[in-house]
Amino acid sequence: MKHSQVFHSTRLRLAALYTGTMGVILTLCGVIFYEAMAHSHLSELNHRIESVAGTLHDGLEASLREPGRLEPVVQKFVPALCAAQAVCLSQDTTASHYLGVFQQDGYYIRFLDLSGQLLASSGQTPTHSLEQIETEPWQTLEMPDGTHYRQLSLLLKTANQTPWGYMQVGRSLYEVNGHMVWVKLSLLVGLPSTMLLVAVASWWLAGQAMQPVYKSYRQIQQFTADAAHELRTPLAAIQANLESTLTPDATDADAWDTLRIVERQNGRLSKLVQDLLILSRMDLQGLPAQRQPCNLNDLVSDLVEEFAGLAIASHLSLEADIRGAALITVLGIEEQLYRLVANLITNAIQYTPAGGTVVVCLSGDDYHALIQIQDTGIGIVPKEQSRIFNRFYRISSDRSRQTGGAGLGLAIAQTIAQAHRGNIQVESELGKGSTFTVQLPSKRDKQP
Repeated sequence: MKHSQVFHSTRLRLAALYTGTMGVILTLCGVIFYEAMAHSHLSELNHRIESVAGTLHDGLEASLREPGRLEPVVQKFVPALCAAQAVCLSQDTTASHYLGVFQQDGYYIRFLDLSGQLLASSGQTPTHSLEQIETEPWQTLEMPDGTHYRQLSLLLKTANQTPWGYMQVGRSLYEVNGHMVWVKLSLLVGLPSTMLLVAVASWWLAGQAMQPVYKSYRQIQQFTADAAHELRTPLAAIQANLESTLTPDATDADAWDTLRIVERQNGRLSKLVQDLLILSRMDLQGLPAQRQPCNLNDLVSDLVEEFAGLAIASHLSLEADIRGAALITVLGIEEQLYRLVANLITNAIQYTPAGGTVVVCLSGDDYHALIQIQDTGIGIVPKEQSRIFNRFYRISSDRSRQTGGAGLGLAIAQTIAQAHRGNIQVESELGKGSTFTVQLPSKRDKQP
């Protein structure tokens, strides 16, 4: 594939497209994950602040008497409460539950009057003024030093439902922001690393995806070159003989010889075109849906009888060996199956020297039919056994040309077998002969 610039650039585009698509998807997933984490942390913090503030709110309102005045009961709820303008020392954090809350983890509580003046505070209060009262209860505050706080403001009322002032419960977002910075850093480092792996995987996957296309392209190239070569040979022979005949000193005998050559080469061209059409149709259409039961017993017997003359002319012995008394049938197209076995018999006769033997064996069971063509021919070397079913491939090019073969017989046989959901296997030993075995799915019918 590396030798073809077109396939290389196509592979590069596919890899880039896949990498870009995965990059967009991973980026969106990273943003969604980050926002979900931030929302989760903020929701958890809001819930904890709201829980503490709600408990204090419900406990304090029943004890408040005068607006803006801190009752002694407030000190019971928040023992560490420090009045405004007073100097407060740190206290034991185990004094009460709420004290522990407001002196740990950045929590604080503030009490303000209706005008927004600070009355008292507890916990780790911000260093800058937060006396502003917003209409919204929830606020995210940013201090000049860059620290952030999440704060809930609640209106407190006296026992007779008169507005008393405001209670602000909040917490520093230092830990939450620190955790989100770590998450962001992990995404910023992890996303490029992941994209690098995706790019490598994309290049490999694009190569795997292009392999069948490239293989098909190479097969088409080879097929076109082989077909052109096979067509050029008879056409060149016809042209050469016509040129030698179309001379002033040519005789009638020369003309008749030329006509016979043209006829022979025309037959060769016709057979080649017919074979190419068969392969093309089989590749495009496969096996038709409407299939008929085909009697392989009769088919093998007819073929052996038909090729008996060719075997005699080649000084060979052609025999049929039908094993068992049952009829062996398969579902398929009889004309194509006839062509399959005929091609194998022709191939065996062509590559078997005079005095040899070709045996066509038929056997089967309830599930498979086996047709074996055994010959005592020249054999096939192991390295070529996997290539003999390639189109236009010939083991002995000179001999095939003498017999008119174009190297399509075995390719057609294999295509027909595969279209019938079967296969062809070959076993061969150089100098001792070959055995081609066709296996087809069948249903065996017992004779009454």
